[in-house]
Amino acid sequence: MNLQQIIRPNILALAPYSCARDEFKGEASVYVDANENPYNNGINRYPDPRQLKVKELLAPIKGVAVEQIFLGNGSDEAIDLVYRIFCRPGVDNVVAPAPTYGMYQVCAEVNDVEYRAVPLQAETFALDVEALAAQVDANTKVIWVCSPNNPSGNAYSQEQLISIVQRFPDQIVVVDEAYIDFSSVPSMTSQLAKFDNLIILQTFSKAWGCAAMRLGIAMASAEIITYFNNVKYPYNVNELTQNQAIKVLSDVTKMRRHVEEILSQREILRELLLTLPCVKKIYPSDANFLLVKVTRHKVQLCQNCLRITVGTPEENAELYEAMKAL
Repeated sequence: MNLQQIIRPNILALAPYSCARDEFKGEASVYVDANENPYNNGINRYPDPRQLKVKELLAPIKGVAVEQIFLGNGSDEAIDLVYRIFCRPGVDNVVAPAPTYGMYQVCAEVNDVEYRAVPLQAETFALDVEALAAQVDANTKVIWVCSPNNPSGNAYSQEQLISIVQRFPDQIVVVDEAYIDFSSVPSMTSQLAKFDNLIILQTFSKAWGCAAMRLGIAMASAEIITYFNNVKYPYNVNELTQNQAIKVLSDVTKMRRHVEEILSQREILRELLLTLPCVKKIYPSDANFLLVKVTRHKVQLCQNCLRITVGTPEENAELYEAMKAL
């Protein structure tokens, strides 16, 4: 794709803010360049605006280059940046399946961008690619695909996702993989070198167990990541978060063990819930939650369904007892 034609003209012309920690990298005995408090309490200096130590640990885990990673204040920052970089307010539109993660639409409304929701296929929650394509026009800048999807829990095959990226070379295709560590479908990160219109979102909130840390990941071509860095606020990820991320990334084995435990509990919880009279159906899940059809609640295509997060064995047992009393 010609990235210059899809990026907003004002973003192409933007002279990014240059902060002190961008202009000087390394160690010094005296810092008098950033108007910081000189008395060291561990957090008196501004954090690394590019989070390089975190990215250097993360890159080999994800199989991408450091230059292909953006870190933000949760995935929501990356979602908002997609709108601010690519979508002209009041002119452009985006297309997304429904139901899916609600922040795509919230950010569209905040940025005055038309949001076109295309229903997934009933009961199976399969993607209707032809219906998606019917909503794409000359002003469509972004196609959102959450896989595994929230709230349905199903993952789309890598072949189908690749076909979407190939079919829409003039649009940015964002594949949100917040739950990918719980899925048997491989990540789309292996496809980044092949497609310059692909952005992949991941997070520290789910498999890494760090929701309170608020650290989201966007991976794309180095050129796209450059624009993310140009538009973001200078110090968007604080020092405490960066230090905690470094600590967490040093123990990948722990994360993978927790994922295996959650997957095991997901199947145990599924079998328990199916014994309850109030449970009508449990949909297949590639995530750390189950979409359970009961007798209450309504979301588009999810009427009378509850999205239940897989907890510890003790939490799952308590949930089961509470639902048994319904």
